[in-house]
Amino acid sequence: MNAHPSTAATHIVSPEQKSEEQEAAAKAMVSTMRKQRLQDFLFHKLTLAFALSVLLVLAGIIVSLIIGAWPALAEFGPAFITTVDWDPVNDQYGALIAIVGTVSTSLIALLIAFPISFGIALFLTEICPAGLRRPLGTAVELLAGVPSIIYGMWGLFIFAPLFGDYIQPVLKKTLGQLPLIGHLFNSPMMGIGILTAGLILAVMIIPFIASVMRDVFEIVPAVLKESAYGLGCTRWEVVRKIVLPYTKTGVVGGVMLGLGRALGETMAVTFVIGNAHKLSWSLFAPGNSIASTLANEFAEAESKLHVSSLFALGLILFVITFIVLSAAKLMLVGLSRREGAKS
Repeated sequence: MNAHPSTAATHIVSPEQKSEEQEAAAKAMVSTMRKQRLQDFLFHKLTLAFALSVLLVLAGIIVSLIIGAWPALAEFGPAFITTVDWDPVNDQYGALIAIVGTVSTSLIALLIAFPISFGIALFLTEICPAGLRRPLGTAVELLAGVPSIIYGMWGLFIFAPLFGDYIQPVLKKTLGQLPLIGHLFNSPMMGIGILTAGLILAVMIIPFIASVMRDVFEIVPAVLKESAYGLGCTRWEVVRKIVLPYTKTGVVGGVMLGLGRALGETMAVTFVIGNAHKLSWSLFAPGNSIASTLANEFAEAESKLHVSSLFALGLILFVITFIVLSAAKLMLVGLSRREGAKS
């Protein structure tokens, strides 16, 4: 029997081959780093372009509004803001009625929607049973997706008749008899008007504010709330001293989101506000808003001054929104400074 011993072949790498492999690896690494730097550069410039595009669009909107509104502003001057007359026949225009209608309906909506939204968010995050939390939260979010024209049709054909027949008489007999605020509730009860528009807006913005508040309440660390409960705090004390201070920025953001939609809402307000160029102390009286005026008259405006006055109304609405957002930002900065001073 012949024995065949196994032999193992060994590969000896020469110093020259090893140097070549190291150079190839170094070149590959340099190429990869260059590719990564190029990708980072392109990603940075692309995201910068996206961010600047927002500013460009905003600047374009402002410039177009100013150019369109300039003939009316040059014709009427600052008196355009304080003038009540809106007479397309004689080409006399003033923005006061539309401004008052926009601000009053938005404030009514915010005064009603904020406490209700706060209660909804607080219930969903702190009190609601686990089995009902998801269905109720989904229902609130679905309300935010209902088109505004649906709210307007519901407000005009369902809510306004019921409001005029049952709720307005009660308000007139109760709040209308009070010495100071009684004038706000003394007017013919037609069901439509400033108060009706404010109530419809409140229904529309409640889902937005409640959804944002719920989301920010849920990010509060559980250990903070459990620690407060362990110290003997009640549920309201936990909300007031832990949840609200921790989420105040998100709460203000949700409120501003709802107020922004209320200021610019068009179709729902157009259905129920009455579309009357009249100024009245009564919330029952019909009125007008900037958005409803634009929706009703822009397609039918013929004279250059009429079109320019509508552009001026749009510019005023933009300025009002900017002032509201700036005030909210300044309020948050003030709160942060006071907290810093206390600490």
